[in-house]
Amino acid sequence: MVTAVSLFTGCGGSDAGLLSAGFEILMANDVAAYARDFYEANFPATDYRLGDVADIKNFPKADLLVGCYPCQGFSVGGVRDPTRRINYLYREFDRALRQIQPKAFIVENVAGMVRGSHNHLLRNQLIRFRLAGYRVSHRVLDAQEFGVPQERSRLFFVGLRSDLGVSFKFPSPTHALSDGDGLPICPTIQDAIGDLPLWPEGEYDTQPFHWYYLSRNRWRGWHERARTVVAVSRHMSLHPISPPLKRIHTDAWEFERDGPARRFSYREASRLQGFARNLSFPETAGIRMRYQAIGNAVPPPLFAAVAGALPNVW
Repeated sequence: MVTAVSLFTGCGGSDAGLLSAGFEILMANDVAAYARDFYEANFPATDYRLGDVADIKNFPKADLLVGCYPCQGFSVGGVRDPTRRINYLYREFDRALRQIQPKAFIVENVAGMVRGSHNHLLRNQLIRFRLAGYRVSHRVLDAQEFGVPQERSRLFFVGLRSDLGVSFKFPSPTHALSDGDGLPICPTIQDAIGDLPLWPEGEYDTQPFHWYYLSRNRWRGWHERARTVVAVSRHMSLHPISPPLKRIHTDAWEFERDGPARRFSYREASRLQGFARNLSFPETAGIRMRYQAIGNAVPPPLFAAVAGALPNVW
């Protein structure tokens, strides 16, 4: 069995992808207590260490190291401040990489890191990983092209230890966005959540739709794919049962008709992320933390596709 260590794991989107690709995860780590609870309820075989990664002095030896360090400074939906300390946690990943010296590593982050104002941080990471002894490739991938029913682009770094003498080739899409590409069509909202109750009491955020929420179109129909699943519950997109939105002027939308409306539930959000349908949601935290854990995750099918494309160096 090929082994892996997972850092900045969150609730385990990356690790769900690794497990489906046939990896054994020796250790996972994050600072978020509810993410740990969720992970242990769904992936109990892994040693999950709750706490600051800086406090972990020794990591298990493994074939693969993966990490999804925080992205708030690069995210379109976040603060977008490249000077924030949280943006430099890749240094802790680099420390683990040099200690473990795995045959390969995978890093996932938001696509916003490739923008001009953040590009120096992208280059810093590439330089560090190459100096650590790895051939590194990076690319932005569209989750829809790998069967995830939402608009979500993510940046991946993949490194292979230089002494192995091989390079990484990113996977080709497994799904098409429309007819004519010779691939199965990416699932829709209907495919992902059509079997779930329309009004799941206690599972969706009931806050009012304030002006900022209505500053953009947050509605998609049953036969479309969802907007990006976010970590803040009050910003979660509308369920298709809600009336559609119409634009009334710049950055202002309103419902086309009267009628009940709601956001996607946290369970529906997990389906739209590509998680398994039988997930457990521990009751150790409230609804907003459940949204946050799911919204911060990498879609498992996307991570599985990248991990599955690694050459057989094991």
